[in-house]
Amino acid sequence: MGGEKLDKIIDAARMYYQLDYSQQDIAKHLGVSRPTVSRFLQQAKADGIVQIKIMDPTENNENLASQLEEQFKLQKVIVVSVPQYEESIVKKYLGEAAAEFLYEVVKDGDTIATSWGTTLYEVAVRLQNKHVKDVAVVQLNGGVSYSEYNTYASEIIHLFGGAYNTNPHLLPLPAIVDHTVVKQAIEADRHIRKILDMGKRANIAVFTVGVPTEDSVLMKANYFSTSDLEVIHEKGVGDICSRFIDLEGGICSEELDRRTIGIDLVELRKKERSVLVAGGVKKVDAIYGAIRGKYTNTLITDQFTAKYLLEYKA
Repeated sequence: MGGEKLDKIIDAARMYYQLDYSQQDIAKHLGVSRPTVSRFLQQAKADGIVQIKIMDPTENNENLASQLEEQFKLQKVIVVSVPQYEESIVKKYLGEAAAEFLYEVVKDGDTIATSWGTTLYEVAVRLQNKHVKDVAVVQLNGGVSYSEYNTYASEIIHLFGGAYNTNPHLLPLPAIVDHTVVKQAIEADRHIRKILDMGKRANIAVFTVGVPTEDSVLMKANYFSTSDLEVIHEKGVGDICSRFIDLEGGICSEELDRRTIGIDLVELRKKERSVLVAGGVKKVDAIYGAIRGKYTNTLITDQFTAKYLLEYKA
């Protein structure tokens, strides 16, 4: 969009939000109808020309963040206010906060490793371009789906690469294979090994937790046999980089873990910044497990999840 229409949208937004004109007054000033002004204002919000932030004085997110940092010995916690505790809404707000955090901390020479899924996609689409030098971007775990369902792995890694002006390193493989010997053969390839080693050496890891529900990206990707699912549902509270953990952060199934392609979770403990972006009522147990396993030192979550975590009784 450009030209005269864009100019009118910006003028309408300025008059309405900065000068307190009524929509009728704006219509007269711009020579358009009042419904057109209403559409201009809606378009301004949709395109990000107008960004509305509501500061709720009854909430103290900084206090919640400090309590979480102290209680769970975390390096950094960011608590985001969300207007409604609904999964898709939570993901969008967390995506925005995580993108802002990365813009602040990413510096020359960093290697950023990222997983995939709908939460990470919300982060990726909101990343701001930052002029940094010698930054590398690499995929943490396989993300090729066995079904038609999109894991967003390719889109995410390319959006991260675009934001930091670098060609990303993809891991064009499934997350989980049927046999350990297949994984061993795949990882023996020197090109695959190089990407896996990059993920291991990365100083920043950005990931989320999944939960083993029917609507999860990992479940829809059709990786699991019936026996796999029995183990997951019996012991698992969620997954990190396709590796399923229990409430204490332990691996649910060593056999399944040996068939999973990507970073070993113990490597996340060694990162300069191990950034977990997750929230929502379904994910509280999985987030708790990730924290208990010490896989994250930086948590970005919403105010409702923060309160649940502080009151958590395992």
